[in-house]
Amino acid sequence: MKPERLVFWFIAVFFAAITPVYWFMAQEIAGTFVLGFAALLGALIAGYLTIAARGFDARPEDRRDAEVYEAAGEVGFFPPQSMWPFVSAAVVTLIFLGPGVEQAWITILGLGIGIWAVSGWVLEFYRGDYQH
Repeated sequence: MKPERLVFWFIAVFFAAITPVYWFMAQEIAGTFVLGFAALLGALIAGYLTIAARGFDARPEDRRDAEVYEAAGEVGFFPPQSMWPFVSAAVVTLIFLGPGVEQAWITILGLGIGIWAVSGWVLEFYRGDYQH
């Protein structure tokens, strides 16, 4: 977890240093808040990774004396096929089409179908062929 932690600490420090520079050069409040919140977000993630890393043993990627075979094994589970990403993309298209054609009912329809699509995507492994 050390490389990830260092990347997010760098992000936090970078945005914390850039925020006052931006304020003095641009005198613009919206961008200053965005940069400040980016620094806070980087610090939040870096702090979590720093605290969480204390509870784990060092991974093979974090040790200099590690061998390649130590990192071998199952990477994770990936679904073989799923229609839900396509349905969710179609729903997002409907949601953003509504304001584009100035018809609120299209957006409302997209939000309604979106509840079904997101619940289908989240729950697809609790029913059907993939049920454990």
